[in-house]
Amino acid sequence: MPDMSASASLAMTHLVPLAKELDEDKVTPGVLGFIVFAVMALAVWGLMKSMNRHMGRVDFPESREPGADAENAAAANGAEKRG
Repeated sequence: MPDMSASASLAMTHLVPLAKELDEDKVTPGVLGFIVFAVMALAVWGLMKSMNRHMGRVDFPESREPGADAENAAAANGAEKRG
């Protein structure tokens, strides 16, 4: 089995000059950052689409407000007395 430390040190000697060419004051997300952002955007889009589909299926009877019955009864009695 070949010695991995020799190949690792050889790789480092080639990568160190490349790292020095980069501007140390400039930070960029790179391709990995774009891929992560794109996957997250697709996930949010899929979740929103699913939520809209599920919310469209929800059907529930609306309950009356507690004070609405008394107001409706009083309005009906007042209309009967006037008419």
